[in-house]
This record gives sequence, C-alpha cells and structure tokens, in this order.
Amino acid sequence: MAFRGTLVIDIERCKGCAVCTTGCPNKCIALSKMVNKKGYNYLEMINEEACIGCANCAVICPDGVLTVYRVKI
Repeated sequence: MAFRGTLVIDIERCKGCAVCTTGCPNKCIALSKMVNKKGYNYLEMINEEACIGCANCAVICPDGVLTVYRVKI
C-alpha cells in the first residue's frame, strides 16, 4: 500500500537548523534561500511527489514547527 505525505511548516517559527533534513529518507525537504522575519532560512518542500508521510522530520524537529499529513493513494 502506498502513501503520500504533505508537510505544513510554520515558517515564522523555523530557525533553519536543518536537523529535520537529515531525517528525511527521500530528501524531500531543504532549507529555502528565502528568509523569515527573524532572518533565518526556513524549511521548504523541494520534492512533494517523493514524500511518503513518514513524519521523521516532525519527530526530529527540536522546535515542533512541522506537521505531517499522510494519505493512502
């Protein structure tokens, strides 16, 4: 059974530590070249099609700025 995931990122709370990027098995996320109001490069989805909704990124995020939704396809 296949799953597809989507990620909701609280951009203004993300401090750009990139810890979550190490937990993504499909390399779906990376730091943006843009910055938030605090001046941090925030997280963004770079490959939405490859996201399986495993939530590794959300579990490893030290600030809890990620919410993962997972649906069957």
